[in-house]
Amino acid sequence: MHAYLITSKPGPFRRLIGAVRTWTVRLLAGLAMTVLGLLVLVIRCTRPVVNYLAVRAVWLEAWASKVTGLPQVGAAVGEGLTEEFVREFRKHARPTASAGSAR
Repeated sequence: MHAYLITSKPGPFRRLIGAVRTWTVRLLAGLAMTVLGLLVLVIRCTRPVVNYLAVRAVWLEAWASKVTGLPQVGAAVGEGLTEEFVREFRKHARPTASAGSAR
């Protein structure tokens, strides 16, 4: 191996390209983190509104069921979804995990 291959440094143009590439990646990563952060913020801010609307929808459905005499559809669907979530959670839960463990 020749000595000039070991001691040679990149020229100014190559260093400029490397710096531009590094800062471009940093800016894109910062932009991606900012967009994801804003998305999480929007979801967290709209959650109370969605919860309020869900409670009102359940109340309206209960009222309509009482007035019309028809059964509540949301209660049946919600019960099935809850059972499915519980079944899925138990299937994937660790066998040694406990709800009150203080680790």
